[in-house]
Amino acid sequence: MSSLVQSVDWLAIAPPTLAAVVGLVVLVADLFIGEEKKAVLGWVSVAGLAASALLLLPLKDGDRATFCLTGDAHACSYTADRFTLVIQFLVLGGAFLAALLSVTALKDANKDLPEGEFWFLLLSSAAGAALLPASRDLATLIVALEVASLPAFALVGIKRGDKKSSEAALKFFLSSVTATAVSLMGVSFVYATTGSLYLTQIADKIQHVDGQFHTLAQAGVVLTLVGFAFKTAAVPFHFWVPDTYVGAPLPVAAYLSVVGKAVGFSGLILVTVVALPSYGDVWGPALAALAALTMTVGNVGALRQQATRAYSAVRLLAWSSVGQAGYLLVPIASAAYSKDADKAIGSTVAYALMYAVVNLGAFAVAALVARTSPLNRISDYRGLYARSPLSALILGFFLLCLAGLPPGIIGLFAKVTVFAAAVDAGLGWLAVVMAVNVVIALFYYLQWTTLLFRAPEGEPVKHRVPAPLTAAIALTAVLGIALSGAPQLVLSFSATGLF
Repeated sequence: MSSLVQSVDWLAIAPPTLAAVVGLVVLVADLFIGEEKKAVLGWVSVAGLAASALLLLPLKDGDRATFCLTGDAHACSYTADRFTLVIQFLVLGGAFLAALLSVTALKDANKDLPEGEFWFLLLSSAAGAALLPASRDLATLIVALEVASLPAFALVGIKRGDKKSSEAALKFFLSSVTATAVSLMGVSFVYATTGSLYLTQIADKIQHVDGQFHTLAQAGVVLTLVGFAFKTAAVPFHFWVPDTYVGAPLPVAAYLSVVGKAVGFSGLILVTVVALPSYGDVWGPALAALAALTMTVGNVGALRQQATRAYSAVRLLAWSSVGQAGYLLVPIASAAYSKDADKAIGSTVAYALMYAVVNLGAFAVAALVARTSPLNRISDYRGLYARSPLSALILGFFLLCLAGLPPGIIGLFAKVTVFAAAVDAGLGWLAVVMAVNVVIALFYYLQWTTLLFRAPEGEPVKHRVPAPLTAAIALTAVLGIALSGAPQLVLSFSATGLF
């Protein structure tokens, strides 16, 4: 029986480790800091996430691996390759922007949100999310998934005395636990048929499974995918999304929409393309069907939102995120049919990077509007240009990016990349479904965009924008505009190098 090498490559594991250590420091410091100085914890957390992201720079020049088997240098529990670093950058960058939004939200909450617990949970979840793309065995993968998810349940329900928040957390928790249980059963089936938890060994051994175990292996593949399908908000595992986003504090909803998706998609990619490439005939059609169903249900759900309904803006963003999840699934499904699976996966990562920037930016402007209109209805955005011209222009730009229309070139580029992945893989029918859904999405994105520039009802009231919120909006806007000017940078950056 091979044993694990006891030496640890500390530089390779530094980014998630630092986030976890800062989380523990914040939790302990919270016990000794008075109420008037609690804001310091937020800035320590923001700095910790920024430092964790900066620790990716020394890793960019080569693949690193640690916790490897002595008898097989390719069987490692943690690998810091190109794919890992890109997803970790997305996760830690998304958590950093969510933390900037949270600084203002916690100050506005006026002690309704416990600051020490909030920052500890956010940093813990970010550490788990950063660990997941580096995980190269199923045990570490599931543990990382739960470390990312369990603090997120508490973050959703952290509003004291808020029934809506508690109900959202309960829905999120129960559905996630069920999905995890199903996924664990799938992992046990895969382990039973291959005798290994390491993804590279599974990829080799599952091709030589005895005929009597073939059905068990197929069942294991399907059940394992279910847990990750839930995390990506793929239909029919999406029902928790709208209520969870509405019940959670807005920065937490922003965090879930980007980092939660990155966790699900990176796990899905590792399980399918790395561990189970020979079972593409099982997961390929399943993911293609999920993609078509997810984008259709998500966009139709967003289309049905009423502008005057309470929290309709957040609900529209929630349903929109379900629709976007469908687009993200397309290249992963294409990888089962494509001769160049690495290129197909690169399309998903490129789309995820674009989506992360513009969706966090849209949530940042929604957080700004929520300061004066707590019900956050779509109708509350009418005349935003008269109240805050720059915010209206930035939100309009983000919505056009999500729709895939100029001047949001980065959104158009990302959609064309995903569309090309489907066509190259011979999934013409999926490309047609995607094209129809893009047209459906145009309607509600443009409807919201035009509302920003209509005449306001009553006198427009201008309010001061807090510095952290300004920084989050400005940072996402600069990134979105820069990437629209040079969209090819996203594709070159997102080349995964998984193979």
